Amino acid sequence: MTLAASSGSTVRIEAPLGMHPAAAATDAVLAATAEFLEAAGDAAYTQPCAAFHSGTIGQHVRHLLDHVAAALAGVGGAEIDYDHRRRDTPIETSRSAALREIQSRRAEAREVTAHVADRPAAVRVMLTADGAEAVLGSTIGRELAFAAHHAIHHHAMISAIAGELGMTPPPGFGRAPATLHHERHSHPSPMRR
Repeated sequence: MTLAASSGSTVRIEAPLGMHPAAAATDAVLAATAEFLEAAGDAAYTQPCAAFHSGTIGQHVRHLLDHVAAALAGVGGAEIDYDHRRRDTPIETSRSAALREIQSRRAEAREVTAHVADRPAAVRVMLTADGAEAVLGSTIGRELAFAAHHAIHHHAMISAIAGELGMTPPPGFGRAPATLHHERHSHPSPMRR
């Protein structure tokens, strides 16, 4: 599987022996998040963006990390709940806190084997604004794949905020794997004959 690297190239993700591909994708997305944050400054991390209702890079990072943490909570048998999240945490305002959390979540993802990924999981979802909820069946692997794709969606918003702040996001950052695959196969590079 491939993912955009912040260097502008795409990287083939090979799951280490025993690691499930969805866990490897989650690890790779978090690595891309960390690489982006290491290049961004503290001021940019908390700078409100008018185009995103005053949202910040830090708020998007906190949100994507909440989803990864929720998916990984299922590994221990907890119900996965993406809607009851912690808000206004240090991750929103501190790049270093975000980088520590990323490191912790990457370590957890690397422990997810095929056996663990195939385990059933219960996912609580809020269906309406009045709080109606349902619990749906899934698997740990499916939820890690969702969390990785959800993170890429937030990478796209982070890229837009970075652009508004005069930063140049890495090529491919925030682009879905299916989009990168389509572009690579629809418009082959002259260097790849």
